Amino acid sequence: MKPGLSLRVSQHLALTPQLQQSIRLLQLSTLELSQEVEQMLDDNPFLEIATEDAPREEFGLDSANTAPQGDADTADDSAYSIADSAGAASAEGPKDQEFSAPESDVPNDWEGDGSVDMSSFDEGEWGGEASARGQRNDDDDAPAALDLAGSHESLTDFLHQQALSLRLSELDRYALRFLIENLNDDGYLEDSLQELAEGLAGTDDLEQLDELVHRFTVALRLLQSLEPVGVGARDLAECLRLQLLHLHREDPQDEMLEVALQVCAQPLDMLARRDVRKLMQACGLPEAKVRAALGVIARLEPKPGRRFADVERHIIVPDVIVKKLLRKGTDGLAQFSVQLNPDVMPRLRVHDVYANALRSHKGSDGHAGLQQRLQEARWFIKNVQQRFDTILRVSKAIVDRQKNFFVHGELAMRPLVLRDIADELGLHESTISRVTTAKYMATPHGTYELKFFFGSGLGTETGGNASSTAVRALIKQFVAAENTKKPLSDSQIAEMLKEQGIECARRTVAKYREALKIAPANLRKAL
Repeated sequence: MKPGLSLRVSQHLALTPQLQQSIRLLQLSTLELSQEVEQMLDDNPFLEIATEDAPREEFGLDSANTAPQGDADTADDSAYSIADSAGAASAEGPKDQEFSAPESDVPNDWEGDGSVDMSSFDEGEWGGEASARGQRNDDDDAPAALDLAGSHESLTDFLHQQALSLRLSELDRYALRFLIENLNDDGYLEDSLQELAEGLAGTDDLEQLDELVHRFTVALRLLQSLEPVGVGARDLAECLRLQLLHLHREDPQDEMLEVALQVCAQPLDMLARRDVRKLMQACGLPEAKVRAALGVIARLEPKPGRRFADVERHIIVPDVIVKKLLRKGTDGLAQFSVQLNPDVMPRLRVHDVYANALRSHKGSDGHAGLQQRLQEARWFIKNVQQRFDTILRVSKAIVDRQKNFFVHGELAMRPLVLRDIADELGLHESTISRVTTAKYMATPHGTYELKFFFGSGLGTETGGNASSTAVRALIKQFVAAENTKKPLSDSQIAEMLKEQGIECARRTVAKYREALKIAPANLRKAL
């Protein structure tokens, strides 16, 4: 081969560290973003949480525009509020004004659409108008959600309080406490007593192992005598049996409880399927008694710890808040304001003391490395701002497309796919997917994930489309109104949807029913 030189022109996309961080922050949930901010605050000395509101007249855009242009270092470290830049960027067209709240109800900051780059005057705080996390905004008398969650009594605490009233030896008290600490959230003891004992004593000392098993056996009987009834069960069958025994002790004359105990002793798959015929054969009982016993068992609590669930774990803090306005638009339709939740926006700024110290020691050893850390802090603030700007833009577009939902509820939901919002905002579908994942919107009808507002369309007789979300709402409505003695089958629901003008196959109905966690017709039938 003969060597030679050639030129080739090509294009490729290079993801800078700043762009990679922006993409990563966009897909984080509120909790994950909070953890990321905490980590960044620990790692970067130039980043800090603003503890005070920056004075608007000193740190606003006017101050930024009059900053000296000749001294770059002075300009970079002049005080400037990023919250003000976001507020100034909110001068939007009539379309966005349609959903804006009155001036008295809407905070001045955070109405931007992300189109304004962050200025280098970045030592002012970002999110200056945002109240401190957990602070009450609208109703000072209403308890905060996190306060309610913190005051909620857990199952473990409830059992420990009851254990204090028992007169036990020191070893039995420790054994009972150990079992209580090993219960799961539903109140079940998942590990066997042998496994728990081996975890403490090992398998070498058999005598100590037997002693621990004996102590745990005694402690288990004590645990199962506490409230709520059924706590400490090893499986569902034992949980139901404990509750039936408790009811029988309270009312020994009720013969149906004895029948229910006999039925409960059969394999659980028979109970789950409500196989009356096999239960009649296994128990040697008439059909009427078996059905009555199944009715008694159905009223028991399969998860004794349900009412002690950790409510804090299930709290959803919305990223966006949608409120209905009193005034109506020129078209006579209801109007809605779309705002970011100030409680989830971190108030970040560049540490002015460290930034000024770095400027005064320009050219010293390590200056380049510290300057890079300062730039990283500025990038992080800008990327967090862009994250919330993008969330707000997407949320406004969703409210615009799904206005009927905010007025009438799920039945009025329209078909919507990611491409629709992406084309409207000039963003990529992957960006919309990241924005709508693990981000929540508080609406007059409840709090929903942004993905909830997207759904495929089903054909109708008129040639239009019906949202799959609206179809699921119809299915839920049909099931709620059905005759429990003759529940609707999937085929019947499909026919009812057809009468509404919606073409929906039986298998599609079954898929939607399962997504709604609605049991099939044979399990919904009343006994």
